[in-house]
Amino acid sequence: MLPSLISEAGEPAARRFLEFFTVNIRNTNTRAAYGRAVGTFMQWCQDRGILRLQDVQPIHVAAYIEQMQSRNAAPTVKQHLAAIRMVFDWLVTGQVMPTNPAHAVRGPRHSVSKGSTPVLSSEEARQLLTTMDVASVVGLRDRALIAVMTYSFARVGAVVGLRVEDYFPQKQRWWLRLREKNGKVTEMPCHHKLDEYMDAYLSAAGIKDDRKSPLFRAAIGRTKKLSDRALSRTDVWYMIRRRAGDAGIATAIGCHSFRATGITDYLTNGGRIEVAQRMAGHSNAKTTGLYDRRGDDVSVSEVERIGI
Repeated sequence: MLPSLISEAGEPAARRFLEFFTVNIRNTNTRAAYGRAVGTFMQWCQDRGILRLQDVQPIHVAAYIEQMQSRNAAPTVKQHLAAIRMVFDWLVTGQVMPTNPAHAVRGPRHSVSKGSTPVLSSEEARQLLTTMDVASVVGLRDRALIAVMTYSFARVGAVVGLRVEDYFPQKQRWWLRLREKNGKVTEMPCHHKLDEYMDAYLSAAGIKDDRKSPLFRAAIGRTKKLSDRALSRTDVWYMIRRRAGDAGIATAIGCHSFRATGITDYLTNGGRIEVAQRMAGHSNAKTTGLYDRRGDDVSVSEVERIGI
């Protein structure tokens, strides 16, 4: 449903608002995030008696951002402000609004040198992969999926989007074709352990010849059999938390943890940051550096020097 501020503004406003999300934004995850951000802001306005789109003023946007800062992390606040600003820009260029009330509103400053994603040590990642129960095809699928994220630095969205044909032989090796965000397509040779895990999974699943079908498929209830439906990102998150608990790993890891774990281990073993950047599909080496947690071990060892 359209926010009341938009629906009450008439058909041109409603059409222009919908065009922002359907025409202007191609990434489904960005579309969903921006939709939540803008919808929350417009509901906030309505709750405070602002019933016409034209009545939204810079002071209202500033008050909303100020309130958000008291209970949300800076990146979340900046994302909400960016979404609000872009939507109003779109409405201004479509002659729905005379000016953008969010244009002059400043968000919180935020600068980081290290990411916040929970990371596993190399030993924990190895333990998770080698102790997993693989007596069923579901266990083999889970091990192969986690290995793909670890050894190829892939985002979970790219992994659940893989088809069987995206695991292919080339130059006497097996490769993966990953479709990452912003339309980037990355082809990477597989680590020999990933080869082993993938082959075991594909053999048990019996899907090698079904080239156009999803590579990682959802299970049918508790039958330990696979359906024809691709796993969702939510399915993967719950699977990871369950497998981590089974392995005795206390760290609250998620899907992105394996990307950071793989990059850190690669750099620890002499890998180059510029190569890690290409493997991860980053446009900037600074972004790749956020996943480098080699300094964590140094920090822990230094803390233990305290002799109290």
